[in-house]
Amino acid sequence: MSEPLPTPGRTTGDDAPDVLLTGLLFYDLIFTGLGQPPVPGEEIWTRGMGSGPGGIANLAVAASRFGLRTSLATVFGDDFYGRYCREVLAAREGIDLSLSRTAPSGWHTPVTVSLALGGDRALVTNGHEPPYTQDQLITDPPAARSALVHIGAEPQDWLGKAAAAGTRIFADVGWDPTRQWSPEVLRQLTLCHAFLPNEAEAMAYTRTDTPQAALRVLAELVPVAVVTRGRDGAIAVDQTTGEYAEADALDIDVLDATGAGDVFGASFVAATLAGWPLAERLRFAVLASGLSVRRHGGALGAPGWGGVAAWWRQVSQDPAAADLLRTYGFLADRIPTDPGPPPPEAPVSPL
Repeated sequence: MSEPLPTPGRTTGDDAPDVLLTGLLFYDLIFTGLGQPPVPGEEIWTRGMGSGPGGIANLAVAASRFGLRTSLATVFGDDFYGRYCREVLAAREGIDLSLSRTAPSGWHTPVTVSLALGGDRALVTNGHEPPYTQDQLITDPPAARSALVHIGAEPQDWLGKAAAAGTRIFADVGWDPTRQWSPEVLRQLTLCHAFLPNEAEAMAYTRTDTPQAALRVLAELVPVAVVTRGRDGAIAVDQTTGEYAEADALDIDVLDATGAGDVFGASFVAATLAGWPLAERLRFAVLASGLSVRRHGGALGAPGWGGVAAWWRQVSQDPAAADLLRTYGFLADRIPTDPGPPPPEAPVSPL
């Protein structure tokens, strides 16, 4: 039976995390409102700017804002960026950082400058390999209900331990700059409950020509396969229930697309843990990721229940939004009684 997602701040007798995450954390500095890309010798003034934690923090904040107990294993630099990100994640977002570590002096938190351009973004990053591997951060995985991970060609020991203990693994994958699209990545899907690549990655790894064909291949490898399609929405198959679903993207003005895919993944996990039908899970994830691009930053742009509730109130009062009311009518029974306020805009922190 499906149920509403847990409300923020809820407590139970079980302290196990709902979501376990590990990966590389970044400090993101986001510029929006560029008329054109910069060229050598030119200075461009932008109309907007924000900053906040990025990388794996996008997933952590998005999950936590839907009331999920979220445990993050990452590495913070002993620098301004690391201290700021730790403060935001622990004190403001309520994320458990007991599995995280601070790097020795000399290793700095990776920094990414994101330039929002025409509905997409260009990234400039400086960073180094972290001093601790994911297996060193998570030697003995806690009994989490789910784990949301980025998989690569190299297996991670902790992931097999977590899957064997009953943790449902939701996997994403990054772009392969070598364009080899190693089959070792897909072999790791035997550990996974769900796989959520974007359409370019899905077609590349499956050697297919369409997102639909890629989805059919992936559905044979993992119980739940999802292919995200940007402005074309998303498609998914759940082999455990025999469901197929499609969801259209929102018609929305994009301020900053940084982290939209991460918000999609965290929202899909949250709806899955609540037992929703596949069509609702997919629409909810598309909605949350769509709302996130209206704000600066992937992490601090995540809408949470407050942002979803504010959008739903607006749609419910709009006579021209009949189609959205039908598509998202399930939210009337899902939104908590006290969803909290919409998230604040990502701040510009002092350097």
